[in-house]
Amino acid sequence: MQQTFASIAITALPAFSDNYLWLIHTGKHALIVDPGDATVVEHALQTGGYQLEGILLTHHHADHVGGALALQQHWQCPVYAPDNNHPSYNAVKAIRVKEGDCIEFASFPELSCQVMALPGHTLDHIAYYINQQHLFSGDVLFGGGCGRLFEGSPAQMYASLQQIAALPAETLIYPAHEYTAHNLAFAMTVEPENTTLQQRAQNTALLRKNQQPTLPTILSLELATNPFLRCDSLSKHAEFQHWPAVDIFTELRARRNDF
Repeated sequence: MQQTFASIAITALPAFSDNYLWLIHTGKHALIVDPGDATVVEHALQTGGYQLEGILLTHHHADHVGGALALQQHWQCPVYAPDNNHPSYNAVKAIRVKEGDCIEFASFPELSCQVMALPGHTLDHIAYYINQQHLFSGDVLFGGGCGRLFEGSPAQMYASLQQIAALPAETLIYPAHEYTAHNLAFAMTVEPENTTLQQRAQNTALLRKNQQPTLPTILSLELATNPFLRCDSLSKHAEFQHWPAVDIFTELRARRNDF
């Protein structure tokens, strides 16, 4: 699936069982976010006639970085990665980036790429916020859900999600996995009376029945239906009345782990 905006197009490349590798392109130039599978990316580049100008890594898990070295060796392009010393980043001689950095590409003069530090899923997790409109959130925020806590604390993940929640409501979000249907099934156990959530679950079921992606999503929809972004609102519900929002988040993440 491809979406075209004023200056760039963004294409979802399915990989593995449920990953999306996001191809950002304009003219014959392209960037790839989290290329877990080099073969999938190479096929898309060849089909579109694109030149790969850069690789953006959100974190070090294999399904996000597994194809980066082969792509870099083929295309001799820079790799951008979180600012730590993980072996996955050393292998590709990555350029390390951190919160507040802005990445520019000569072949994409119309593209502004801001780095956000979003620890929780991993301690080094970052996201790429492009043209103040497109957020490539890796495994932090999913459609209707959020990532597991492999390294960070609930407080860290909650703070990261609050950073995303503070972005403009029209921000488009590009998670790395197709988890939306299962996440919404869990969300329905938390807020069964949420009519917007009910409608979203129906729309999602139809998309998946037709083998269509549910992503990208839009922040306004996540704020209305994603329980991990609704902890303040949930504190008004009888079950969680007067709980601190971070405690509600911690409880919901524990429940989702077993769902």
